[in-house]
Amino acid sequence: MRRQFTASSLRLLDRLWPWLCAASVALSLLMLTALLSLLLVRGLGHFWPATLEEVTLRSGEVVTGEAIRETSLPQEAGAERLYFTGNRDVSGANWRWLALDDIVQRTTPEALVRLERTPWGDFIGRLVGIDAEGEQLEGQPAWEYLTAALALPASQRPSGELVLATADGQILRQPLASISHATAPNAMTWWQKTSAWGQRVWQFLSEGPRAANTSGGVWPAIFGTLLMVILMSVIVTPFGVLAAIYLNEIAHQNRLTRLVRIGVRNLAGVPSIVYGVFGLGVFVYGIGGSLDSWFFSNTLPSPTFGTGGLLWASLTLALLTLPVVIVATEEGLARIPDAQREGAVALGATRLEMLMRIVLPMAVPAMLTGVILAVARAAGEVAPLMLVGVAKLAPQMPVDGEFPYLHLERKFMHLGYHLFDTAFHGEDVQAAMPLVYATALLLVLIVLVLNLTAIFLRHYFRRQRGNEC
Repeated sequence: MRRQFTASSLRLLDRLWPWLCAASVALSLLMLTALLSLLLVRGLGHFWPATLEEVTLRSGEVVTGEAIRETSLPQEAGAERLYFTGNRDVSGANWRWLALDDIVQRTTPEALVRLERTPWGDFIGRLVGIDAEGEQLEGQPAWEYLTAALALPASQRPSGELVLATADGQILRQPLASISHATAPNAMTWWQKTSAWGQRVWQFLSEGPRAANTSGGVWPAIFGTLLMVILMSVIVTPFGVLAAIYLNEIAHQNRLTRLVRIGVRNLAGVPSIVYGVFGLGVFVYGIGGSLDSWFFSNTLPSPTFGTGGLLWASLTLALLTLPVVIVATEEGLARIPDAQREGAVALGATRLEMLMRIVLPMAVPAMLTGVILAVARAAGEVAPLMLVGVAKLAPQMPVDGEFPYLHLERKFMHLGYHLFDTAFHGEDVQAAMPLVYATALLLVLIVLVLNLTAIFLRHYFRRQRGNEC
C-alpha cells in the first residue's frame, strides 16, 4: 500500500510540476508588468498638462489648483480631496485638503494658467497682463507675448514684469526672467497637450535639476550614471577575465585554489556599503591623499584626488562587481570541452595560442554574461557611491572642452542617488514624488538598454562562433 501511494504521488507531482513552473513564470511577469505600469503611469503622467479647477467652498472662499487624489475620513466623516494649489509665496504651502462636503462648485475656466518660476515654485491663477519695455499688454496679447518670450533662449529673452492674480484676488508682480515654463491647460486641445507633454519629457531628459530637485531635468544624472558604468565595465572586465583564466586554466587545482574560489563567491555576497567604506579608506584617503601630497601640495588644503570623484566611484564599483565577472567567466571556461584544448595543443599550438584562439573566443558569451550582471548591479547601487564621489548637485560635468577633457577627479550625479535624495531629502516630498517615479522609470530603462546591448553582443559572438564551426 505504501509503495502504491508513493508511486501515485510521484505521478501526480510529475503532472503538476510543469504547471507550477508556468505559474511561477506568470506570477513573475505579472509583478514585473505591475511595476513598469506603475512607473509609466505615475512617472510619464506627471508631464501631462493636468486640468486646473476653480473650487468654491461653502464659506465663499475660492481655491484654484490641480486635483491629485481623494481619501476617505474615519468614522464615516466623509472624504477629502487633495489639491496642488501652488502659490507658496502667498499661502505658505503648495497643498491643501478640501472636504468634499464643503465644496459647492467646481469649474475649469480657460483663463487659469500654471507658471513654473523661481524661487517660489509653481503659480496657479490668472495672467492679468505684462509690463514689457514700457508697453502694457492684457488678455490674449499678454499670453502670446509670454509664450513667445519663453520660446527664446534665456540670454535673449526681453525684460518685463507679469501681473498675476490669485483666486482670492491678490495681485502679484513677477519678473519675466524668473519664469521657466507656462501653460494654460484648460484652453489646450488634446493635440496641444500631447505636444506640451513631449516638450516637458524632453526638458526632463535634457535639462538640469532646479528647486532642490523638485523640478527641472536629470541630464547630469543620466550622463554621470552612463559614464560611471562604462568606466566600471572597462576596469572590471579585463581583471575579471584574467582572474578567471588563471583559476581555471593556469593554477593547479588543489585545496588553495578551491579556497580562493570559495572566497571569490563569498565576496559577491558582501554588503555594498562595506565596499564603499573600503573605497573611502583605500582609494580616496589612501591613494588619493598620497597623489595630492605628491603632485598637488601647492593647491592644498583643497583636495584634488583626496576627495570623492568619478575615478574612485568607478574603481569601488569595479571591485564590487569583480566576483560576478570572475564567477561567470570561469563557469563559461569550465563548460568548454577539454578535447578542444587537447586538439589545439596536438596540432602544434602553444598554450597561449590555444587560450587566445580557441578557449577565449568560445568563452566570450560567458564573459558578456558576467558584464551584464555587473552592469545591472552597478547601475542601481547607491550606498557605496555616497561615500566615494556622488553629489546632490554637481556644478561641473566630468567631461567638458578643457584639457584633459575627461576629469576623473570631479564629483558627479547619479540617477540612483538622485532618486534617493529627491524622495527623502527634498523640501516638498509630495511635489517630488512624480519625479521620483519618472527617475525610477528612466533608471530601469537605462539598465535595460545597457543589458540589451551586452545581450546583443553575446548573441552576435555566438553566431560568429557557430558560423566558424
